[in-house]
Amino acid sequence: MAMDLRLHERIDEIPAAAWDGLHDGANPFVAHAFLSGLEQQGCLRPRWGWTPRHASLWQDGQLVAAAPAYLKGNSHGEFVFDHAWANAYARYGQAYFPKWLVAVPYSPVTGPRLLAHDPAHRLALARALVDRAGRDGLSSVHVNFHGEDESAAFGGPWLAREDVQFHWRNRGWRDFDDFLAALQPKKRKNLRQERDKVRRAGYRFRTVHGDEASDDDLARMHGFYCRTFADYGNHPALSLDFFRHLARTMPRQVVIFLADAGDEAVAGAFCLRGGDRLYGRYWGSSEAVPAPGLHFETCYYQGIDYCLREGLQVFEPGAQGEHKIARGFLPVTTRSHHWLADPAFASAIADWCAQEREGTAGYRASILAHGPYRDADPTTAAAG
Repeated sequence: MAMDLRLHERIDEIPAAAWDGLHDGANPFVAHAFLSGLEQQGCLRPRWGWTPRHASLWQDGQLVAAAPAYLKGNSHGEFVFDHAWANAYARYGQAYFPKWLVAVPYSPVTGPRLLAHDPAHRLALARALVDRAGRDGLSSVHVNFHGEDESAAFGGPWLAREDVQFHWRNRGWRDFDDFLAALQPKKRKNLRQERDKVRRAGYRFRTVHGDEASDDDLARMHGFYCRTFADYGNHPALSLDFFRHLARTMPRQVVIFLADAGDEAVAGAFCLRGGDRLYGRYWGSSEAVPAPGLHFETCYYQGIDYCLREGLQVFEPGAQGEHKIARGFLPVTTRSHHWLADPAFASAIADWCAQEREGTAGYRASILAHGPYRDADPTTAAAG
């Protein structure tokens, strides 16, 4: 039966109920409210490299699949880096940009990308993306941080890439002390010392959900986020109005950890909650030199405590950071798939991708062999 691929310059062209009906709601980053907020609140601009070009697949007038997609003028905000590919295209006089990216902007978080309940519809959408990109003369299509269950939709000309993030997984611990008891003695001692330093410095911590956060809480958290980006010489793309939008439209999925000194919040971590997971996204402090351990307490230990209280199974604190290993986070594999229009480039890059996957697998295995726990975690070993 014939299917019709449609493209959209705004996600609001697709009804929220229809979009959200294509996924189970466990991942907040693909929610219509999250994606529409990015567009409505000025977080996506063509001069920053983001132009919405969402894809939807229709059958007999019914929406059966969709993908959050963007024309990209650069590789900023993707976290699956392809600068070498862009440079290679440029050396041979070909245009790599704009490329077509299926992803959630500024969010290196694994989740659904080809939204559909029927695997056949996912496969049809993946094929339709390639066909349309080829007809439009685009250099490539990229699907970043997709779920492992979506891998089957990518065959034939698609190239696979893998990377590693560090996640915390709940083994059924009763509380933080129970979690500490599972660590190797030296790691356990170091964590206790870090937490003690923060307590002795006089910080008090608050956990507020979106519907509990005052406008001052949101403004301070946004200020912390902006300062972190400024400290690293980067532009903070997310606006305060976007934070307010999330607190209003996803009130119980927004989770903010605030560190108070006296009557004032001086540091914070902005997280989202979905399904059985907590996702750490942004951290910052108003202090030029945060107290020892404040970053780890705010970003990691408060999140672990929250997961233990709430019965959440996984805490994903964000991309990169081998320092997370000593604090109970272990490596898991992240996945992306890529289609390149030029067969010669695709053939050359295929070998590079294979070597990259082999190196990533070896890196992950070596870390798991020397993890922070007294006993191996079979659930993490299986979460490749």
